[in-house]
Amino acid sequence: MRRLYWISMLVAASLLAGCGFTLRGAPALPDDLDYVLIVSARQHAPLKRALVNQLDIYGLEGGTRTNVAPVERQLVISLAPEQLERRLLSVYSSGQVAEYELIYGVNYTVTFPGFDPVSSYFEVLRDYQDDPDQVLAKSRELDLVLSEMREEAADRIIRRLSTQAARLGTGQ
Repeated sequence: MRRLYWISMLVAASLLAGCGFTLRGAPALPDDLDYVLIVSARQHAPLKRALVNQLDIYGLEGGTRTNVAPVERQLVISLAPEQLERRLLSVYSSGQVAEYELIYGVNYTVTFPGFDPVSSYFEVLRDYQDDPDQVLAKSRELDLVLSEMREEAADRIIRRLSTQAARLGTGQ
């Protein structure tokens, strides 16, 4: 029985290795970039703060300070104002809303030195159950859900940077 287990593990490992599966590493930016500058229409935008936190997590040098690196050695992420929509999913028999779908739209532009800006848009979706009897608790839960959606959006922006850099053919 133990022998069958090891044989099946060996077969599974060789199938995974044979199909070309590899784990994704951290986002790789071109070596000639020193700083990721984050610019936003609003000075204290929550998505901007989430992006700065994600840069730290990924070990990338960046933030909102200008004049840290020469313009030709910095990547600029320009954030448009965030968009939040609610779509009705279900109602109680009394006619009150039971569940929403929250749609967090992110529109941003990435400018690599020496290249034209690249604009991107994506949405982060979450279901949110509303309970009219617990308004205070649900408003706190909504704040937590929105914060989580912003973190996911920031993570997605940073992961897309290496793909966009490769597409442009920057110095990687």
